[in-house]
Amino acid sequence: MTVVVHWNGKDVPPELEQLPEGRYVIEAVDGVPELTEDEERGLLAGLASIREGRVVEADDARKRLIGRLKK
Repeated sequence: MTVVVHWNGKDVPPELEQLPEGRYVIEAVDGVPELTEDEERGLLAGLASIREGRVVEADDARKRLIGRLKK
């Protein structure tokens, strides 16, 4: 689950109050590096595939990736 928190540095933001009890990692979004042209093209191609209905279940995708890493 990804939650973007808008924080004024003082008060507890409502996004945090709505989360269930647990451990969380908070990372600033502002410092995220820009995508490379290849990364941007890859994401756009992936989104196009999804729109066209060409999707793969998460477990199948994981198996495929692991298989490629083992080669």
